[in-house]
Amino acid sequence: MELLSIMSSTSGKLPAEKERELIRKARAYTNPAYGCPPEKRPIREYIEKGVVNIDKPKGPTSHEVAAWVKEILEVNRAGHSGSLDPKVSGLLPTLLGKATKGVPALRLSGKEYVCLLRLHRPVPAKEIRRVCKEFSGPIYQMPPIKSAVKRALRVRTIYYIELLEIEGMYVLFRVGCEAGTYIRKLCHDIGMALGCGGHMQELRRTKAGPFTEETLVTLQDVKDAYVFWQEDGDESELRRVVRPMESALSHLPKILLRDGAVDAVCSGASLAVPGIVSLDSDLKKGELTGLFTLKGEIIALAKAKMSTEEIMGASTGIAATPIRVMLDVGTYPKGWISKEEGKVVADKEMEADPEMNTEG
Repeated sequence: MELLSIMSSTSGKLPAEKERELIRKARAYTNPAYGCPPEKRPIREYIEKGVVNIDKPKGPTSHEVAAWVKEILEVNRAGHSGSLDPKVSGLLPTLLGKATKGVPALRLSGKEYVCLLRLHRPVPAKEIRRVCKEFSGPIYQMPPIKSAVKRALRVRTIYYIELLEIEGMYVLFRVGCEAGTYIRKLCHDIGMALGCGGHMQELRRTKAGPFTEETLVTLQDVKDAYVFWQEDGDESELRRVVRPMESALSHLPKILLRDGAVDAVCSGASLAVPGIVSLDSDLKKGELTGLFTLKGEIIALAKAKMSTEEIMGASTGIAATPIRVMLDVGTYPKGWISKEEGKVVADKEMEADPEMNTEG
């Protein structure tokens, strides 16, 4: 049968690919004597606070791949962004060492797959297109019998589904979906809706949160880069295959803190409005957000207590509470915490001497 290509003219986007804009609330400076831009960390610290966007091959489990990365790079911990079945290939972003604290934020981000569906009998292309459109948006799913979660009906969102090719009983499509969507079950349900049955023939993950195939590296790439550094002292390839952990959290709405507020948050204090320099233009109350230094270092994952509009219009109050702290206490000098509500207040003396600081 003649190959029918129906590739979409515009590819869909995951929520993590949303374009974000920072707006300034206050002027501040960051002292170069404290902290470090993520890409300039000493190489051992760079690895311990890094992420590798592994191209998982077919065969091994996701756990095995993460364990191999951990062994190659000689780190104590490694955690991946969400399991892929042994027969599935594609993106497996793996966070290293201290960066593993960011795994939940990455694991809950959207994913994209390219899937080959095999129908159990031929169906007109027009009918396939019609039925696939019905699977966009919220859908009900019952996890398969062989799954790591409790079998209970749940809702998952399909952000987009794009038919790429149809040939006989084979349908190639791209799908962007919420974390926890079972593509094998999606194939089964599409087959049922078409009245012919169907199953997943092949699957590859092509996006995971902010990661795409453009930054993929193989296990061999990781091994070679580490050997180059160990034997020749050449860090360049290792800095290419390992990326700063902040790249795994780039999809989160951001709040940038002044230097004087950083250490208090590292100690678990809530972030008050006076500690904020810039923030995402579309931050929503209750949303998971990333607290960053003016040098771009992730301080903590936090829950927003105010929206952007509320923060911009306030001079006091708690703006966010840390959920998981990722920067070590003492990286920045201590600021002052008021006795009421643990409010973080800027260190005015540090700001007042621009000769000791660089603008952030």
